[in-house]
Amino acid sequence: MGKNLVKKIFETHLVSGRCAPREDIAIAIDQTLTQDATGTMAYLQFEALGIPRVRTKFSISYVDHNMLQTGFENADDHQFLQTFAAKHGIFFSKPGNGICHQIHLERFAKPGEILLGSDSHTPNAGAMGMIAIGVGGLNVALAMAGEPYYLKMPEIVLVRLKGKLPSWVASKDIILELLRRLTVRGGVGKIFEFGGLGVKTLSIPERATIANLGAELGATTTVFPSDEKSLEFLKAQGRKKDWIPLEPDKDAEYDQIIEIDLRELEPLIAQPSSPDKVCPVREAAGKAVKQVCIGSCNNSSYFDLMSVAKILRGKKIHPEVSLTITFGSKQVFEMIARNGALADLVSAGARILESACGPCIGMGQAPPSHAISIRTMNRNFLGRSGTPEDQVYLASPYVATACALGGSITDPRKLGSRPPRIPMPPKFLIDDSLILPPASKSEKVVIERGMNIKPLPLRGSLEDSIEGSVILKVGDNITTDDILPAGARVLPLRSNIPAISKHLFERLDPDFFKKAKELGGGFVLGGENYGQGSSREHAALAPMYLGIKAILTKSYARIHRSNLINFGVLPLIFRDPDDFSKIQLGDHLQMTHLRSALQEEGLLKIENVTQKRIFEVSHGLNSREREILLAGGLLNYTRERRKS
Repeated sequence: MGKNLVKKIFETHLVSGRCAPREDIAIAIDQTLTQDATGTMAYLQFEALGIPRVRTKFSISYVDHNMLQTGFENADDHQFLQTFAAKHGIFFSKPGNGICHQIHLERFAKPGEILLGSDSHTPNAGAMGMIAIGVGGLNVALAMAGEPYYLKMPEIVLVRLKGKLPSWVASKDIILELLRRLTVRGGVGKIFEFGGLGVKTLSIPERATIANLGAELGATTTVFPSDEKSLEFLKAQGRKKDWIPLEPDKDAEYDQIIEIDLRELEPLIAQPSSPDKVCPVREAAGKAVKQVCIGSCNNSSYFDLMSVAKILRGKKIHPEVSLTITFGSKQVFEMIARNGALADLVSAGARILESACGPCIGMGQAPPSHAISIRTMNRNFLGRSGTPEDQVYLASPYVATACALGGSITDPRKLGSRPPRIPMPPKFLIDDSLILPPASKSEKVVIERGMNIKPLPLRGSLEDSIEGSVILKVGDNITTDDILPAGARVLPLRSNIPAISKHLFERLDPDFFKKAKELGGGFVLGGENYGQGSSREHAALAPMYLGIKAILTKSYARIHRSNLINFGVLPLIFRDPDDFSKIQLGDHLQMTHLRSALQEEGLLKIENVTQKRIFEVSHGLNSREREILLAGGLLNYTRERRKS
């Protein structure tokens, strides 16, 4: 049997293991990216390794998250990132150049290569036929140091697309349909490879919308073939030399096949407050809308925003709607400004935001209380917008524009027989002046460190016995936003773990920090898919800093489980899910002979001292992960190996 696209790329990068499902493998990394909410910590970790210059083919630091400069913190950290990049061989994308995923797709994504990014939506670059995986910052730091990336070989799922999308149905509706079928847990341990004749009808920006939102399935990544559409896009970006043809063999094998007939799709919408609560727009139609936000790293391409501008030309948005537009990159913004479409957006009543993540991560544009906000973004977790108990819906630009005009949830098919056609420009406007190369004489660069940057906290090796109280007990699908919020109030503290830890779990228990400090740490219990959402490793670093020794859950999201291991926090799983309901808040738990028990496969015993009973948990760790935890985290483990 032939090879699928994923196996072809993995096998050319394989360092150890074999490409069979659930096998432990290590792969070489070609490129890395960071953004400013995760980058400061990643670079402090790289610095701790004592390596003077990155060892990847290409590494870049983007600034796109913390753009609200209401205090010195963000501006100071941007200076740190710029000078650190210059000194250590990293390219630097300045504030104003745009959102990392959109820029990377335009300027740097390459078919057949592997990208590791400290942002969960790094799979966006999979639209260009590359394997692009979101991870914690420490994994990126090690990749920059020349270390391979370790993972279990995922199952490969072929999503076979048939036919062509009907009028007013967008590529966003394809991934929303997949989320409707599979849920936010449906992609854990899997890579989604898109194929079939329907793929040939989708442009690179349309594919990027799908690849980006694939992260919400919990998938390791999403990838498309490199074909004539890829060549067309790269030619227009002046990067024809980066193109190679890359498609699966005709008789390629897959672990699962899902078919979607594009002709049967209709406009869809994800209801509050999860990306998988999907229904047809017509079923939600008529509800009053107060805010519409178009853009972010999803649906902010030239094609998306030109479509919006053409629909709005000569029209006015509903008087009770606030419409915001976020351009994905300086390239998109400038092209639309130069061709006059920006005037159409402004004339219609749109508010133009800077090219940054903005509303998607709660950096401004919090919606009114109890009001519906329609967004073309990728997450609608409760409170993420900055408004408690918000009502955020996710939809395509077609749906969002129809809602902005109508003042209520509106099926875009009411706008006419067909949407505007946006052709591929023969040449995009190319100006990389806001992407700074590293310094040629790195020894002359002085790294600027603001007052907000604190030393990287580390823990010692794993104790043989741990005990403590259950400080928090939560349910299913707890997100990293629930663990440690985004937004303008908390994200500026990302390089200051002592300060940011004060906000740990504050949405779920405002007294968590106080309890953890008084008790000297303890345990946290969770349900299914614990830690879904962003890649922010602070959601593991802060618990470690406060003395959380172990998390006990029914299952984990991939990136967060990895981050817990990286920082020496045990990610344990109940052998019997019923034990979750039996343990009470405040129960005192104890684990003994832990170091020797952890060396063995299988189960660990935990004594509930309060209830005088013993229950079992699984650690599910491979030999390398056990060694990392015994060392007290990945940084300790790596430095010990480098000494020996």
